[in-house]
Parts: sequence; C-alpha cells; structure tokens
Amino acid sequence: MKQFHNFINGEFVATGKTFENRNPATNAVVGLVHEAGQAEVDAAVDAAHAALKGDWGRMSVVKRTELLHAVADEINRRFDDFLAAELADTGKPRSLASHIDIPRGAANFKVFADIVKNVPTESFQMTTPDGGTAVSYAIRSPLGVVGVICPWNLPLLLMTWKVGPALACGNTVIVKPSEETPATATLLGEVMNAVGVPKGVYQVLHGFGPGSAGEFITKHPRVNGITFTGETRTGEAIMAAAAKGVRPVSFELGGKNAGIVFADADFDKAVAGITRSAFENCGQVCLGTERVYVQRPIFDRFVAALKASAEGLKVGPSDEPGVNLGPLISAEHKQKVLGYYEKARAEGATVVTGGGVPAMPGEFANGHFVQPTIWTGLPESSPIVREEIFGPCCHIAPFDTEEEAIALANATDYGLATTVWTQNLGTAHRMAAAIEVGLCWINSWFLRDLRTAFGGAKASGIGREGGVHSLEFYTELRNVMVKL
Repeated sequence: MKQFHNFINGEFVATGKTFENRNPATNAVVGLVHEAGQAEVDAAVDAAHAALKGDWGRMSVVKRTELLHAVADEINRRFDDFLAAELADTGKPRSLASHIDIPRGAANFKVFADIVKNVPTESFQMTTPDGGTAVSYAIRSPLGVVGVICPWNLPLLLMTWKVGPALACGNTVIVKPSEETPATATLLGEVMNAVGVPKGVYQVLHGFGPGSAGEFITKHPRVNGITFTGETRTGEAIMAAAAKGVRPVSFELGGKNAGIVFADADFDKAVAGITRSAFENCGQVCLGTERVYVQRPIFDRFVAALKASAEGLKVGPSDEPGVNLGPLISAEHKQKVLGYYEKARAEGATVVTGGGVPAMPGEFANGHFVQPTIWTGLPESSPIVREEIFGPCCHIAPFDTEEEAIALANATDYGLATTVWTQNLGTAHRMAAAIEVGLCWINSWFLRDLRTAFGGAKASGIGREGGVHSLEFYTELRNVMVKL
C-alpha cells in the first residue's frame, strides 16, 4: 500500500491519521494519505519563515532561477514517474496527461523563472520643491509564506502554475493538494531535495478543508497570502479566513462558461472546438463550455453534428487505445453529476445524447465513468443552465442576434471564459469586448500564451495570474525616494 506523507522542512513526515486514496477508474484503494493537523501546519509555517531568513532569502535572483530550471529538468527526467502518479490519481487519458499535465507542470518553473529574471521596475527623476533633484525607484520583495490550495482536475499543472511564480519571486510555499490527488505534489518534494532547493521552501500538507489542513493553513496568522483554485463557495470561506490580518488572496474560481457559434462560423471547426471545450478531461475543466448558444439558421444542423461528435468519443481507462474521456474524479462527484443528469430529465430536457453511465468491463465497472451528455429545450432559469456541473455535458439553445447572444452569455453570476466562433472580424471584436469574462477565445479554446493574464470576473475570481501579472500577487512593491 503506497503511503503519501507530508513534506515538512525537507523531510517526509507521517502522522497518526490517514485517509484512503482511490483510483477513479476502478474505485480501488491505491494508497493511504497522512492527514496533517495543526501541529504539522505550525511546523511547516515555522520552517517556511526560517527559510526566508536563511539561504533562500539571501539567494540571488540568478541562483534562484537556476534552481527552478533544475526543478523543471528533474521533473522531465522523471517524466514517467510523474505521469504514472497523475494517471493513478485522476484516471485521465494517458494521451492528455502526457501532452498537457506533465509538460506544462514542468514548464511553469522555467517560464516564471525567466520572467522574474528579466522583469523591470520603474524609476523616475523629478525636481523637488526646493529646486533640487530626487530619484525614485521600485523594489520588488517577496510576499512571504504563501498558502497554495490546489484543485484536483489538473493537479500538477495548476499547482506549479502557482508554485512556479511564488518561488521565482523568492517566497516560500505551503501546498495543500486536493485530498483526491496527493501524488504529484508529494513527488515534487523528492525533486526539490534532489536539486538542492533549501529546506522549508517547498512544503506539502495533506488533508481536507474544514477542520483539517486547508482550514489550518488559511487561518494561520503567519501565512502571508493565500492562492486558491476551486469552487466559488470554498473561495468565499477562504476569503473570510484571510480577512483576519488583512492578508491578500488570489482566486481562480468557478465558471458556467458560454460558447457562442454564429451562422458564418467555419462549421466543422466550431463543432470540433465545442466538442473539446465541453468534454475534454471529462468536462472537469474550469474553462469548459457548459452553455452553448448557436445562431438559429444552423442550430438543428449543429446539434446533430455535435451529437455525432460526442457519440464518437471513447470513454475508458487511461491506457486503453483511443480513449478520449476518463472517469470523474470520485464517487461523490459522480453522484453530483448524475444528479444533474436526473434533474435535466425531470425538468423536461430533450436528451440529445448520453445522460447515463456507460457499461464498463471488469474492474472498471466500479469506476466513476459517465456518458458525455447534450441537452436542449431547457429555459435559462434552469439549474442545468445556471449552475456549474463540472462534468462532460452541455445545454444548447438557439439565438438570433448578436445582442441576444451577449445578453445570454452575460446572464450568469460567473465570468471566467467564453469561446466565440465567427468568421466576421468585427463580430469577433465586439463580442470579446462585451462579454463579461476574464478570457475570451475567438475560433479556438484553451489556447494559452503563458505570458498573458489569466483569471475570472464576477464570482469567478480575484486577481490575475500569468506572466508579469502573477508578480502583482507574489511580490510587494516598495517605492524608494532618494533626494540628491
């Protein structure tokens, strides 16, 4: 039985309390995770502050960025180990994890190391009231000890998306991976030791939210800032905890993202794009499309084509050839998604395809697999249209005008992302300016330049990550004024 220990001050630490780690494809127990309590959190915070005052805090930017490049290289050297760990935790297709999760997880360290090494700060020269001269300049200093609360859908990628810039800026981090996906965060501790990252710089504490490691980290007065990716309700609880001490937060939260397809779109590309945005990673993508609006002249044709595309997807375990969709992350999440499937039927939705559980052979019959599902016919007031489901599903409705599409897209509490499909350049620019989101894709989806801003509007988050935008959270800007 594999053991997932906490990683504190450069050492792997067992505790007296464990919980099960299960493979979502089979529901079999694959390991035991050691749950951190208040004592472990206190020890990690002490070690993190000691590192800030020690070798890590005194390290030059050049040396620090060299270490982060070494971390990325070591992840890539142990690529197969990280891939196996991610597949066991998530059950996602090997083709997906091997091309996105692990390479991007490693690349995040190099990207942010290079940004920090080259980012400028401002300086100004001015005339003083007495006729003299003064020069002012800015210094970036680390925020301090950062609590990193991670999601389970892209465990390594989204964790290093935060840890990479945090460490590049000279902070120390205490990572709380999701209780569903402990493996790659733990394995990264081995990498940190192997390349010589000082003790206390990167630490991992396992557990849950309320009454466990998550709550203890976010409420700890000596944790200087908290970054979190996950559902909005959890973000609200973390924000309330961070209010004590007026500690900064950076949140990427839930979404109920709209995809908009105009009649002039490249039809085949739009079908392929919406197929991917609605169903990739079994719909467990915060940027995914759960609301699809299609201009009326092509509505029926588009629904039929998306149905055929969804039915062409193969659901199965990660190593089976040709698999597009793996399982949902847990039995609890499967129950939640199937609850929405049942609610859609009860509300009178037309089930275009799916709506149930696929027949799986052998040990996979106990896995958390669901069918990719498409609905039509529900009103905009339906919970299916308004609430984040986070499964492989979407509702499709027609629209007539550009103004109507904008109103439909914006009729939500969320504001994370949208994807718009049109060959009219004017339409594309007007839609991008009018839809209230942090990210807008035109004729694409999930296409990312890591130098650009990433984050949500409204209930979908606070702050921006990516490129120099990450530095706004992970550093404090100090102004220095020198009178000459």
